[in-house]
Amino acid sequence: MAHILIATYGSRGDTMPLAGVGLRLQEAGHTVTITTNHELDGETAELGLDARPIPLDLGEPDGEPSLADALKLVKPAGIRQLSRGLLDAVADVSADVVLATPFAEPAMHALAEARGIPIIGARLQPLSATREYPPSLLGAWSAGGAINRAAGRFAEGTVDRMYGGVVAELRRDLGLPKRSARALRHDRSHAQWPILCGWSPSVLPRPADWRPGIEVVGSWWSPTPRNWSPSPDLEAFLADGPPPVLVGLGSLMVPAQERDRLSSIIDEALAVAGVRGIVQSGGAGLRVPDRDGVLNIDTVPYEHVLPRVAAVAHSCGAGTTAAALRAGIPTVPLPSPGGDQPFWARRLHALGAGTAPIARTKVMVSSLAEAIRAAVGDTRYRTAAGVLSSAIGREDGAAAVVRAVAGQ
Repeated sequence: MAHILIATYGSRGDTMPLAGVGLRLQEAGHTVTITTNHELDGETAELGLDARPIPLDLGEPDGEPSLADALKLVKPAGIRQLSRGLLDAVADVSADVVLATPFAEPAMHALAEARGIPIIGARLQPLSATREYPPSLLGAWSAGGAINRAAGRFAEGTVDRMYGGVVAELRRDLGLPKRSARALRHDRSHAQWPILCGWSPSVLPRPADWRPGIEVVGSWWSPTPRNWSPSPDLEAFLADGPPPVLVGLGSLMVPAQERDRLSSIIDEALAVAGVRGIVQSGGAGLRVPDRDGVLNIDTVPYEHVLPRVAAVAHSCGAGTTAAALRAGIPTVPLPSPGGDQPFWARRLHALGAGTAPIARTKVMVSSLAEAIRAAVGDTRYRTAAGVLSSAIGREDGAAAVVRAVAGQ
């Protein structure tokens, strides 16, 4: 059996699905080390994984934590600091195979080459160039096959230019020969290095023009924390009336003014729509006034609450999008600008499992209330979500990772 290093960094949605994969690898007899942020290292260790927290100081946040502060990570200085933190954290790990998410790739490609061990990419959103859509991190637009693919190539070149200096430093420190980031990308593509995409092919099929080695294997699921049990208030609320609507923005952080604006809009929209609601605080710190028909909650495993709600309004991160479809419930998409949220929001609507996306920055009481009423009252949304739920239930994305590791 092998020692697998899962190198990842980011929010709960970036980390915990890979923790679930780690548990499946351990069940198959492998030893697993996984990197995390400091907020998730304890929870990950309690699952029985060797968790290595990564120290990362991107400077004092600009007032309240915000998306702008989180985006500091993608700048060269952020990737440089993250890469060095990753290498330091796993210096004593005698890994046989590396499984790396995109933020961890610069450090892990260099580490894998220096140690002569295989590396497998692990992605939760499509990043490779294709005619079928532009890179998911560029938003929800699509301008036809030629432009979509050109945008993907341009994005790859931009990444190589942004992080070229970081890659050069990492290679120098690890005693590797000089190679440009562009040449290294070409070499990896020519060698068809394996990339596993952890979403359902029934939600987003593998593009026909992707090179061999890039596979869509099915979703990866966050494990339920050990010894977790629901609060009596949540159980009583779910049992005391018709299924509510869950509203939450996952790990997204927003300034206090935006938090208060969104909380007020959510409260009024639930009342106008005439539905019961559960509001999850999340990274945004959402909270509505206590009143009949509304419950404020903190983090709850999705598999416990989603099958028992009528619909979910969320920001459309990859993990929550997959969890909502797995539960077979309609979505009211509230994506934030930038990142992959607009991409998944548009995809949910195209599949018929979500209402038309409402940008989080532009949401109003009237538009949110109308979308909630449609998601709850129009059975077409639930039917489409149910069809996808059945397909997702037949997939096993983690098993595909176990097979890929065994093939290295």
